[in-house]
Amino acid sequence: MNQQSMLQVFMFKGSNVALVTPFKNDKLDDETYIKLIHFHIKNGTNGLVPAGTTGESPTLSHSEHERVIELCVKESNGKLPVFAGTGSNSTEEAISLTTHAEKIGANGALIVTPYYNKPTQEGLYQHYKAINDKCGIPILIYNIPGRSVIDMSVDTMARLYELKNIIGVKDATGDLNRVNETLKKIGKDFVQLTGNDDNALEFNKRGGVGAISVTANIVPKICSDFQKKSKLQSDNDIKEAERLNEILQPIHHAMFIESNPSPVKYAAKLLNLCEDDVRLPLVKVTDPTKEKIKKTLHFAKLI
Repeated sequence: MNQQSMLQVFMFKGSNVALVTPFKNDKLDDETYIKLIHFHIKNGTNGLVPAGTTGESPTLSHSEHERVIELCVKESNGKLPVFAGTGSNSTEEAISLTTHAEKIGANGALIVTPYYNKPTQEGLYQHYKAINDKCGIPILIYNIPGRSVIDMSVDTMARLYELKNIIGVKDATGDLNRVNETLKKIGKDFVQLTGNDDNALEFNKRGGVGAISVTANIVPKICSDFQKKSKLQSDNDIKEAERLNEILQPIHHAMFIESNPSPVKYAAKLLNLCEDDVRLPLVKVTDPTKEKIKKTLHFAKLI
């Protein structure tokens, strides 16, 4: 890993928000999106992750995908690092999106394991190697077998870490033992960020350094404070991290009652952050789910 990549490792610790993509009349709502970015700048978020799962990347056109990243880089203006979602199950498309993100100034790329194709571990290695060889920005592997149907092994990640741009993983396996296994096999400099909000406290205790968070869309300050406290060692800091975790757990749960990002977009609507429009095949949350989200936010004194 080169010196530039080492700097990026430091930049992406803590609470990184998996940004929603606001829509209006089924078009990108640029004005609201820009407001969201500045909302995070003002409220303690440590990093921005546009055009990922929560950003509905599968239903963005190629030009929309690029625009979402461009706006994020432009509006953050160096105040927060941007790790752009540039993955695809087509290696050539992933290369195209990643090189574009690099060209317009993204600090790094979050690249999901190729979904639907079901490549072997060797296929996964060659996919990421091809992207690595064509770009010069840090790359985070996004391992999410619940959506992609494949699980990158720790051995494959260790092989990839030998390449110049691979710096770590967004681990959405939900398997906390993987944190220990990865730390033992690859070492502490390999960045481990959880993609599961609900396991963030234990994830960090085992060697993780932060999260790419859905919940941070609506409570960025609490998520940022929690992440900071969870990595400190004093008794008071540990107790505060545990207290914040107790506040966050019901919110985390509510954000996944139905398919992400429909619940978090509805919560964001209640907080006047954006509308709850999603693109098919996703749909808005049901009325019973709306009531559960309202009760959760009310209990947390957010509304």
